[in-house]
Amino acid sequence: MAIPLRKSRRGFSLIELVIVVVIIGIIAAIAIPKMSRGASGASEAALAADLQILRNALEMYQAEHNGQYPDANQVNSQLMGLTTSDGTVLSSNPGNGIITYGPYLKSIPSLPVGSTTRLTVLGPPGGTGVGWVYAVDAAGNGTVRANATGNDTSGTPYIDY
Repeated sequence: MAIPLRKSRRGFSLIELVIVVVIIGIIAAIAIPKMSRGASGASEAALAADLQILRNALEMYQAEHNGQYPDANQVNSQLMGLTTSDGTVLSSNPGNGIITYGPYLKSIPSLPVGSTTRLTVLGPPGGTGVGWVYAVDAAGNGTVRANATGNDTSGTPYIDY
């Protein structure tokens, strides 16, 4: 007489399921804080990159305009438009042998951090709707900073970038 074969067992035991859930929980406890720090780190990296772009544009303008930085009240149009060597903004290229400079930026990047995010205006300190603060100091040097409150993950104020 043949002994009936025992059917193989299907499914998982309760212990196996509990072990899998615990492992998933441990992985989540490790990964979730790292992912949330990654988002703020990305904003901080974007801020540093955008500041570098703006500072490079100011340096290029200064190099082509006899050592002069853009005027604080016309900085947007002087960086994004055509200018003469004295900084006069032109509506189009006049030709006729007149040397024009620029544009140095296609657009002003939006501020990626702080309470004034998404503002795309480069302007003087205290200006309304200004995302990036631009000023020319007594020595004639142009500086740009983020018009953002708050600190990065290491405690550095955004305005000090």
